[in-house]
Amino acid sequence: MKVVLQRSKEASVTVDGEIKGHIESGLVLLVGITHDDTEEEANYVADKIVNLRIFEDADGKMNHSLLDVKGEILSVSQFTLYGDCKKGRRPNFMNAAKPDQAKSIYDYFNNLLIEKGIKVETGVFGAMMDVSLTNDGPVTLIVESK
Repeated sequence: MKVVLQRSKEASVTVDGEIKGHIESGLVLLVGITHDDTEEEANYVADKIVNLRIFEDADGKMNHSLLDVKGEILSVSQFTLYGDCKKGRRPNFMNAAKPDQAKSIYDYFNNLLIEKGIKVETGVFGAMMDVSLTNDGPVTLIVESK
């Protein structure tokens, strides 16, 4: 499992001209699932993300987690994170999980975040989406299960 996270002041995801998810302050997650990902990987990544100390305290130091600041999450499925660009000019997406498996793990992951007390908004799995955000910092990190 691979997640690109961006600290955001505001973010939304639109499908066919309709806003499907919107958050104020928090994190935008681009979530990629590969073939051997299980609930175990989702548990690890969810715990890591909500507890990462990447939000500033009163002194401007990154000492607070998403839980500390009561931030929100916009979670967007992103199979292209497993695109292999080593050969040729067209990415190979063979490392991305098949849609049924990926959706199951993606839904489980989002539910874990909700169970941890986080407001989670999402796009539409498998749809073409327009993601808009105001990156805060900018702070962009990659969290991987392996």
